[in-house]
Amino acid sequence: MNLVKEITLTRQENGSATPPPTTLRDEDGVARFVEQSAATLADMGFGRMPGKVLMLLMATEAPALTAADLAAGLQASPAAISNAVRFLIQVGMVERQAIPGARRDRYRLPDDAWYAASAVKQPAYRKLAEIAREGVHVTGGPETSAGARLEDMQSFFHYLDAEMPSVVERWHKLRDRAALDQG
Repeated sequence: MNLVKEITLTRQENGSATPPPTTLRDEDGVARFVEQSAATLADMGFGRMPGKVLMLLMATEAPALTAADLAAGLQASPAAISNAVRFLIQVGMVERQAIPGARRDRYRLPDDAWYAASAVKQPAYRKLAEIAREGVHVTGGPETSAGARLEDMQSFFHYLDAEMPSVVERWHKLRDRAALDQG
């Protein structure tokens, strides 16, 4: 199986024109997709409204949306949108763009939203490893059942901390290779 051939390129560069769609959009289907995807993200611990905002930005053809666009598209309050956008900006999954001459902002996905979020989360792996190390100590060491579990947790998060940069780098290479093959 050739993984490079299985990647569908959807990379959106800043300012690039969106190619015309080859099929008509099913707006009701898009709305269901946004809701179902957000529910899945919520089941995984992600906030429901940030999940909705993220998936609406993923599913839109527009390069960026205002808070009013997001509120209308999700039938949500401005406060809910504001909180969701603030969270998504903090985790590196959304960028704010000022609208020249206006007091509004537009929100867009960074070109590498998923990878940026992975990189932002990396310090969390280090912190979780430190927490587990402390847990090993206070539970009596790795010879105890609790200490052994916590030592395994520490080892796992040290592993993720060390491996995540190379995983992201390999993804970039794979995506770039797929772009060359398609071009």
